[in-house]
Amino acid sequence: MLLPPAIAALLDPQRYPHPVDRVEVIETHISWVLLAGDYAYKMKKPVTLPFVDYGSVGRRRACCAAEVSLNRRYAAGLYLDVVDFDGEPAVKMLRFDEAARLDHVCARGELTPAHVSDLARTIAAFHAAADTTIDSPFGEPGQALAAANENFDELFALLPHEAERLGRLRAWTAAEYARRRDAMALRKAGGFVRECHGDLHLGNMVLLEGRVVPFDCIEFNDGLRWIDVASEVAFTWVDLIDHGRPGLACWLLNEWLTWSGDFGALAVMRFYAAYRAVVRAKIAALRGDATEAAGYLGLAETLGVPPGLTFTITFGLSGSGKTTASSARLLADESASTIRLRSDVERKRLFGLAPDADSAGAIYTADATARTYGRLETVSGQVLDDGWPVIVDAACLKRAERAAFRAIAEKRRIPFAILACDAPVAELRRRLRQRTSDASEATVAVLDEQRAWLEPLDESETAVRA
Repeated sequence: MLLPPAIAALLDPQRYPHPVDRVEVIETHISWVLLAGDYAYKMKKPVTLPFVDYGSVGRRRACCAAEVSLNRRYAAGLYLDVVDFDGEPAVKMLRFDEAARLDHVCARGELTPAHVSDLARTIAAFHAAADTTIDSPFGEPGQALAAANENFDELFALLPHEAERLGRLRAWTAAEYARRRDAMALRKAGGFVRECHGDLHLGNMVLLEGRVVPFDCIEFNDGLRWIDVASEVAFTWVDLIDHGRPGLACWLLNEWLTWSGDFGALAVMRFYAAYRAVVRAKIAALRGDATEAAGYLGLAETLGVPPGLTFTITFGLSGSGKTTASSARLLADESASTIRLRSDVERKRLFGLAPDADSAGAIYTADATARTYGRLETVSGQVLDDGWPVIVDAACLKRAERAAFRAIAEKRRIPFAILACDAPVAELRRRLRQRTSDASEATVAVLDEQRAWLEPLDESETAVRA
């Protein structure tokens, strides 16, 4: 690696005010990172590109300060200070084990649903607390289309041999934008454009003491950070798919929806997902890696084609394994697209409660149950209409409840299935007594009540059992 003299000089361990045995360098297209002892020093390259301006020392120092401030929102323990080396600013960070970076964890097959659940909850909480903007131009539909077209303009020049595929992707982007423009505008007006991370792929997250910690957010371009939260989540979703873990991508999306309740994001998710894949293609092309760029363009094409729609509901008493069975469906979903609606979560949402809140049974009335099923029907239709397969995780003990869901599928002429779960009563009671850390608050007393009003599947329902 050929380094500028100022960076090469920092390979000397004596240049640091703390113990250093040797110095390693990691180079990106816009920075150098020097790994020295217990710390890492990130220095910005003196570059001026369409999306970043590090052209002057003053600009680099301002961006270093912004990087520390912005990343402390979720990684305060990593970002320490801005320091100078012979007048050149650098971000000083606490060094972590590179093997703990999430892309490496994922590549080793060690990324678990529990890790992804933690990440999804962290993202949802961060977005909920982030500043929002309605009056600025950030997040306007036209701006999203302009950013996508700018990527295509650059890629046509960088990858002329991919002109045909780029043309198809550009045409799809224009058509999808036309379909989703109103939804984008509604989301901007509704406050879903927020000051996000902006670059939330697996390489910018690290596993520390069992928790997923994002780092290295975009500080150099406000327009790439003030975005629809759907665009933020789309990037991580795409990266998990790209790493060959579609089940975990599906899990991430569903866990984020559990904590955010932002089902409206699904209307624009595929637009932003394809956009993110094309951005990765552009970055690869700028590095001169045409093969990697082609892979991302292929991924963008795949993301633009939704899977066939299906509508599945569960059926069974509390403790019968409905959530376990539906979870298995999500983790096995090669399309990374199935959306699960849990009655226990949506019931609490109706009453302004978090999924893990304890209602002390106050929201489990007949009226609350009717309202819950009404919400499940409404959201199911909305999600299906936005192009995502749905599974409803609910007891569905009454035929009328099941019939209402079946009518939703029949109206849209899509396959309908019932995932029936059962277990011996003694086992159901054992499971309910041992259940902890779950959205469901069902007790053995609730189980006994359910057994009294359960209406078994009839012949027509048995015919569509999954």
